[in-house]
Amino acid sequence: MRTALVLLFALAVAAIPGSVIPQRKISPIAVDDFISQHRTLGPLYDKVGLFAVYSSPWFSAVYLLLFVSLIGCIVPRVLTYARAVRAKPVRTPRNLGRLPVAESWESADEASVVLDRAEAELRRRRYRVARRTDAGGESVSAERGYLREAGNLVFHLSLLFVLLGVAINGLTQFRGSSVVVVGQGFSNSLSQYDDFSAGGLFSERQLVPFSLQLTDFQVRFETGPVQTGAARLFKATLKVTDAPGEPARTETLEVNHPLNIDGTDVHLIGHGYAPVVTVKDAQGNVAFSGPVVFLPQDGNFTSSGVIKVPDARPERLAFQGLFLPTGAMTPAGPQSVFPDLLQPQLLLNAWEGKPQADTGVPESVYTLDTSGLTQVRDPKNPNQPFRFLLRPGYEQKLPNGLGTIQLTGVQRWVKLQVGDSPGVGVALVAIGTGVLGLCFSLFVRPRRVWIRVRPAASVGGPDPNHPEDGDATGAAADPAATREGRRTVVDVGALDRADARTGLAEDVAELATTLGRPATTQKDV
Repeated sequence: MRTALVLLFALAVAAIPGSVIPQRKISPIAVDDFISQHRTLGPLYDKVGLFAVYSSPWFSAVYLLLFVSLIGCIVPRVLTYARAVRAKPVRTPRNLGRLPVAESWESADEASVVLDRAEAELRRRRYRVARRTDAGGESVSAERGYLREAGNLVFHLSLLFVLLGVAINGLTQFRGSSVVVVGQGFSNSLSQYDDFSAGGLFSERQLVPFSLQLTDFQVRFETGPVQTGAARLFKATLKVTDAPGEPARTETLEVNHPLNIDGTDVHLIGHGYAPVVTVKDAQGNVAFSGPVVFLPQDGNFTSSGVIKVPDARPERLAFQGLFLPTGAMTPAGPQSVFPDLLQPQLLLNAWEGKPQADTGVPESVYTLDTSGLTQVRDPKNPNQPFRFLLRPGYEQKLPNGLGTIQLTGVQRWVKLQVGDSPGVGVALVAIGTGVLGLCFSLFVRPRRVWIRVRPAASVGGPDPNHPEDGDATGAAADPAATREGRRTVVDVGALDRADARTGLAEDVAELATTLGRPATTQKDV
């Protein structure tokens, strides 16, 4: 147990860097920024695995040692518990009066009648009962509360299965995301993901061969004076094909209401705008036409993006700028003042450069590498870049006859997160079972009760079979009581193995009343 506690503490300490230092699986851009800003610490952190704490060898070592330690704790306790369940309740103590709660009185009933009544009452109260005869007289031993230790064991076993579920999930899970523009689709293959991460045992064969098409995306924002601009509705309509050749079905996808396709979850985690532009080069040919995803930068969806036109001739073109769903000029410059499409504007500057051969090296569609490009200058002021504003339907001619660019419309896009976590079900069931076991461990009261009957002491002398006791107070039996026919002494003692302050005295008093204790008898507690 001490080892397990030390390892739990070590695991908690080892998890701290994962919440303080950016993690590569969660935010790879933040990790790259950290390394570029900290030339000494960054590479060192990378070598020791601080950018991937939860999959690092040292974190896994603590995790596995805790796993082994828990097994080492549980196995002996299970064996001990199994022996305790099969064993009879413990023998009746010699002196019941020394227990935390005890009562004694004389009864006119025969010993067998009292014991039969006691045995029946204790069984009704769900005690395990054993009847014995020893030097002190006949007795009944009873015990209950075995579920307390069972709950404790279930709780610790559930921890093992939680760790097992986490291990399965870490090794076999996958998660990726993809941006899909309304009217376009997504198929569940590695080439379709914008980013993708998976466990060490992941295989591409795990990917369910479904595809989907985003047919519509409805958005509604608050326009009233209270919470202006707050989101009120995000709902995507999809056509889903479970496997090639199967008929498509229509599904609705909303935030916090994922779509499950044959065990794979599809979540809606983001959205934004994709201006639809048409670019013609200097020769009048359409070099590019279609939606371009712009990434939101604030709550009003001021969005930044890049339009790349590598096929333009004789010069390749590129554009960089902002899209404003509801554009306005503010003291901080042009910004969107409302997240919906009330006054869409596209603010751009232009770049030109010599055509380059396609190297096949992937590059981000959201950033512009200006190597080999020259920024187009304003013909009226050559010292300033050429900046312009487009509204839907507007066409802008570029300086020096480089071509034209037109904003033909605006589409919406959604960001879908696709993933499968096979170990989550195991972990969730284990957590629920652990909570149930913990409830048993906390609320079940393990108690032991003993009832002994013995002949009452003769008049003027103690009981020869129990010489240290006369009556309930240790004095000789009352002659008047003997004349009235009381000939059996009943001793009751009880022990709460968790906390004697939880109604033990009241329960013993109730049991004594059931067994026939006279109402005038004082309790010996």
